[in-house]
Amino acid sequence: MARIKLELPAHYLFTTELRVRITDVNYGGHLGNDAMLGLLHEARVCFLEHYGLSEGSIGGFGLIMTDSALVYKSEAFPGETLVVAIALADFNKYGCDFVYQVTEKTSSREVARAKTGIVFFDYAKRAIQKIPQPFLDLFPPDAAV
Repeated sequence: MARIKLELPAHYLFTTELRVRITDVNYGGHLGNDAMLGLLHEARVCFLEHYGLSEGSIGGFGLIMTDSALVYKSEAFPGETLVVAIALADFNKYGCDFVYQVTEKTSSREVARAKTGIVFFDYAKRAIQKIPQPFLDLFPPDAAV
């Protein structure tokens, strides 16, 4: 099986800092895969809040994750502060990708690259929806990297 390769954008829209907690550590003594996805979720929520949005209500719809990919570059350990940079890419009719670069704050060591695909979802109707205009107004697809 071929390895996943994630290209990083030239520019990011947002960065936030998150600390690796002891509960994020697996039996190998480093940040676990499941915890990394949780940290990316936390960073995505911070990104949306920064722009006055929430995962549950953007133009009347919520977000739902369609896929995710993680590529680890190094380990992360309890007590380290991670800097998560976020960009948007690959817009389509119903959503886009959130692209992340995760580095350790003190050393700038790259810890991971990731992407999560999202679509907009009407939870009342249980149906995928077109990208709402308020999201497009903030993040026009032609401005994405």
